Amino acid sequence: MSGTNVTFIGLGNMGRGMSANIAKKGPQASLTLYNRTAARATAHAATLEGNVKVATTLPEAVKDADIIFICVGDDAALDSITTGILADTSIDFTNKTVVDCSTVHPDTSRRTEAAYEARGASFVTSPVFGAPNMADVGGLIVVPAGKQAAIAKARPFYEGVTAAKSIDLSSGTGADIDVGRATTMKVIGNTFILNTVGVLAEALTAAETTGLGVEPLKEWIELFAPGPFAKYANRMVSGDYYTRDEPLFAVDLARKDLRHASNLAKEGGQRMRNVEVTDHLLSVVKEEKGVKGDIAGVYGAARKEAGLEFGNQK
Repeated sequence: MSGTNVTFIGLGNMGRGMSANIAKKGPQASLTLYNRTAARATAHAATLEGNVKVATTLPEAVKDADIIFICVGDDAALDSITTGILADTSIDFTNKTVVDCSTVHPDTSRRTEAAYEARGASFVTSPVFGAPNMADVGGLIVVPAGKQAAIAKARPFYEGVTAAKSIDLSSGTGADIDVGRATTMKVIGNTFILNTVGVLAEALTAAETTGLGVEPLKEWIELFAPGPFAKYANRMVSGDYYTRDEPLFAVDLARKDLRHASNLAKEGGQRMRNVEVTDHLLSVVKEEKGVKGDIAGVYGAARKEAGLEFGNQK
C-alpha cells in the first residue's frame, strides 16, 4: 500500500477525524482532501502532517487516486458526489476503489455501486458507528460489505487507522456480499442509539418532574452504563444539548436515519413504534433549533412536553 494514493471526500465531524487518522497512521503515499466548502479542506489540511494535498474540484480529487473514501451526510449528497466524480469521462476508473462511509438507504448503496462498476471501479460500503470523538482517536466500528476484492483494498485503513474494530458482513463465508447489507445494519443500529438517547431524555425529565433530581440518576447512569450514553447524560444535564453552535449529530440526519429504518421495517411487515416516538421528539428539536439541532436536544423536547422550558439552564 506504500504507493497508494488516497482521496478523502467530505470533511464533516466524522470525516475530519477519519481523514486525520489516515494522514497520521495510514499506509498511503499521499492523501488528497476534498470538501464542498474548499476553505474547510484547506484549514484541515494545515493541521495534518505528511503528504497531504487539497483538491478544489471532484475530477481533480479523484484523477490520480487509487482509493477514494467518501463520508457525506445523506443520500442526496452522495448522489451529487457520484455524479460529480463520474462526470469527467476522460478519467480511467479501472483500478480505483471507492469506499463509501456515508449513512444512506441500502438502495442508494446498490445504485452507487452500479454507477461506479459501470465505469470499471470497485466499490464497497463501509458505514461507521461512533461519535466524532471516537473518529478523532480512530475508535470507530466499521461495517464493510461488497465484493471481497474491494474490501481487501480498504481493509488496511480500518483497524489501527480509522477504526478499533470492523464487522465484515462476509466474514467466515469468503463470499461477496450485497453492499446494501452494510447500510441496512447501519440504519437499524442507529435506531438503537437514537431510541436510547430518547429514553435517556425522558428518564432525566421524569427525575426532575418527580422531585428526584437529575444528579442521582446521572450518577447511576455513569455507574450502570458508562460510555457513550453516560456522555449523553452529561451533555443533557450540562445544557450542552442546546447551547452548542454546531451539532455533533444533526437532527435532520438523525431523522433521515429513522425514516430509512422505518421504511425498511415496513417492507418486512413491521412497525417500529419506538422510532416514531423518537422522531416526534426530534421534530420538536427541529422546531426549536432548526438545522443546528443536535440529537441530545431530545432532552429539551421531553422537558417541553412535561411543561418545562426547552433549555434547562435558563
